[in-house]
Amino acid sequence: MADPLSFYLEDDKTQPGTRSNFNVDYVIHYKLPTTSVKEKEEAEAAFIQLINALSAVGFATEVRPGGKSSLLVFTKIASEKLLTSQVYRYRIQDWLFGVRTSAPNQDLSKYLEEEPVSEAERLRLTYLLITKSKNEGGAGITAKVGKWKYVDSIFPLHDHDFNRRWIKAWSSKYFLDEEDLNRIRDKFGERVAFYFAFLQSYFAFLLFPAAFGFAAWLILGKFSWFYAVVNALWSVVFFEHWKTKEVDLAVRWGVRGVSRIQHPRPQFQFEREAQDPVTGEIVRVYSPFKRLARQLLQIPFALACVVVLGGLIVSCFSIEVFITEIYTGPFKQYLTFLPTVLLTIFMPTFSGLLTNLAEKLTKAENYETHDAHQASFIEKIFVLNFITSYLPIFLTAFVYVPFGKLLVPYLDVFKVTAQSFTTMEKPVTKSWEINPDRLTTQVIYFTVTAQIVNFLTEVIVPYAKRKVFKKVQEVQSEFTGNGHELQIKDHPDEADFLKRVRNEAELDAYDVTVDYREMVVQFGYLSLFSVIWPLAACSFLVNNWVEARSDAMKIAIGSQRPVPWRADSIGPWLNSLGFLSWLGSITSAALVYLFNKHDINPDGTPWDISAWALLLSILFAEHIYFAVQLVVRSLVQKLDNPGLQKERAERYALRKKLLEQTFGSHGYDADLTEEARGPGYVSSGERITREALEEEARVNATKTPEQLFWLRQRGAAETIEIGRGLMVQVAAANQTKS
Repeated sequence: MADPLSFYLEDDKTQPGTRSNFNVDYVIHYKLPTTSVKEKEEAEAAFIQLINALSAVGFATEVRPGGKSSLLVFTKIASEKLLTSQVYRYRIQDWLFGVRTSAPNQDLSKYLEEEPVSEAERLRLTYLLITKSKNEGGAGITAKVGKWKYVDSIFPLHDHDFNRRWIKAWSSKYFLDEEDLNRIRDKFGERVAFYFAFLQSYFAFLLFPAAFGFAAWLILGKFSWFYAVVNALWSVVFFEHWKTKEVDLAVRWGVRGVSRIQHPRPQFQFEREAQDPVTGEIVRVYSPFKRLARQLLQIPFALACVVVLGGLIVSCFSIEVFITEIYTGPFKQYLTFLPTVLLTIFMPTFSGLLTNLAEKLTKAENYETHDAHQASFIEKIFVLNFITSYLPIFLTAFVYVPFGKLLVPYLDVFKVTAQSFTTMEKPVTKSWEINPDRLTTQVIYFTVTAQIVNFLTEVIVPYAKRKVFKKVQEVQSEFTGNGHELQIKDHPDEADFLKRVRNEAELDAYDVTVDYREMVVQFGYLSLFSVIWPLAACSFLVNNWVEARSDAMKIAIGSQRPVPWRADSIGPWLNSLGFLSWLGSITSAALVYLFNKHDINPDGTPWDISAWALLLSILFAEHIYFAVQLVVRSLVQKLDNPGLQKERAERYALRKKLLEQTFGSHGYDADLTEEARGPGYVSSGERITREALEEEARVNATKTPEQLFWLRQRGAAETIEIGRGLMVQVAAANQTKS
């Protein structure tokens, strides 16, 4: 199997398999069972249904071997006429939902010349045709669900020529411009483009806190109230700016309001069908009370996260404090790694279990649409990330430092345990003194070291794991004598292409949620705890430059090409940013109050802290935050942007066109003008003859007084003339009277 990295390290001429995708729209990776005869028969029957379902909706199909236990089904829309009809149908839908300002032209050839179909739009509509239900005109194929359980994945092929140029261009520039984002949008859809737009906007905004944080680190030091105020103001400005920015991008990309178009989930289980009281259509109904009852399970889920993850973090935190600051016995230099080892072993395990539980709870809530399901799942994931990312620093800042002396005696259980495992008669512990640098060291770890570790686990480790796994498979095949099963004879014209496709089929699907989660957690560190170490923004600035390039590499090399879904915002993550921005104002106020004027007692005795003063500072900071947010929001909303200008221009052009069509100067408007002139109108160039007057008299003899009333004056010119004569008469009469 070819190494995907080689496609980018070697010259294009040496990689013929990357030059063309053979006009393939999607590849279906079909897994084959290797044990039970019944399963093999079932897989064969399902494969026949798969091909028939694809052919029934207009797909051309080709099948090739995918490996020793899988098939590759290549699909493409057989008729461009079918694609054109799909494009027209979904653009009409966009217009009906208000995404487009005007309806598509019925002259399709001219319309598609004016607004051609992008690669992302073609792939998106093709995927919908494969996956939407048969009732809606699709093939109804959903990977790993029901009778399609042998369908492992449905994915488009990478455009490696574009990927190579993309990575090369980004590696030599500091900032991404609008053209870069437009290229991503045309290849991977608006959902991925919005992530990179957010990352770029966040990166640009980090320039100020990085420079200001560096100056504050040199001049102001830690726990500066001035830095806390400026940092809180920055978080508000960035949050409000991004809210406006994503609207601007949605308008310019033509997807504003696209979230109103919801795609149904095949897994949705309805209770009954009923008639919509507003539209009259038949809809599938699931009891909202049952869903609410299941949504309330999020409360015990959150408590379970606090108990399980919080308990693990508190336990490892206590062990670390005991070993590093109290224990003096043998093997201390090795035992200091024990908390890290425990967290490395148990944290991924518990997080994985709770993530699976969150997924099951979300499925139990039984949402009708993909977007609602995803939003609910992200809310649960955010709770997990909040606990695992921020709880250790909260423990140090608000428990360990202020109340260490009161809590350390409870660590005697570790003292007794350590003493029982040693043969030394002298004590293996010492009197405890607080570590004043612990809080700063911890923040530096999460903002610097953890970012590096995350990069390694996100990019380097998966690549190395695939290499090792591939080597293990080769060795196992040699020892078991089944190496001949891997010898697949491809046609010479297809061999390089199929080798690449088999490699892409084994890659993981790209999930932009993972990257959003990383950036939101990072924003939380900056908003909540940068007052402890002002250089945090400098670390994030460097990290995010690398992050944009590594994420591009992850998409191009480490993942299957994502389905180019549309989006009009960053989704539920926007609420998470707002929450962290608000919480940052409170946390910063508390940290400044606790540490700005209070020296840390070496013996860890509690500080003389006025609870009412602490609470007052928190409430004051919160109210100032809300006031500043209102001011910034009003100012940002007054600023115009290209997207809204474009929207207003399109709507003005639409109104003007409709008015011209309805009340044009040569149509209905001319008829209204002619009617307003009246039947007795005489143009200025028309001669009044005796015959014409006699004919008019004969016609008027048959009219009623009401009709004759509007025939006394022939047009506006005669009305003006008679009116002027009446004015002269009135003036003369008034002069005679006087």
